Amino acid sequence: MAESAAVEFRIDRRSGIATYLQIVQQTKQALRLGVLEPGDRLPTAREVVEATAINPNTVLKAYRELEREGLVEARRGLGTFVRRTLGSPATATDAPLRSELADWVLRARTAGLEKDDVSALFTAVLDSTFKGDKDR
Repeated sequence: MAESAAVEFRIDRRSGIATYLQIVQQTKQALRLGVLEPGDRLPTAREVVEATAINPNTVLKAYRELEREGLVEARRGLGTFVRRTLGSPATATDAPLRSELADWVLRARTAGLEKDDVSALFTAVLDSTFKGDKDR
């Protein structure tokens, strides 16, 4: 169990996604990837505000949402801690896929695509591949 988490929130003010939801989504991604594990402490609201220049209430709203979902718990005077992960036990089998994806991203960059282009392309393929899976 780590004492404090190595997660840094990046806020994209042009994304159209509410700031608190960006924090929730980035936290969930860190949980899926194993960056955050049970027992890790999330950055304090003050730390997030200093790093991102957002309103402290926005951070607290995100943390409350994560708590409502049972992913974290607030401990008075101590901080907010991860309760459970979203990662699958198949992390070892993810390594080859991660490597292939990294190679693909490098090819996309070499072809002149920007980060937003790669993200849009990946999201479009992901959405079309998993179309209809929402009901499962």
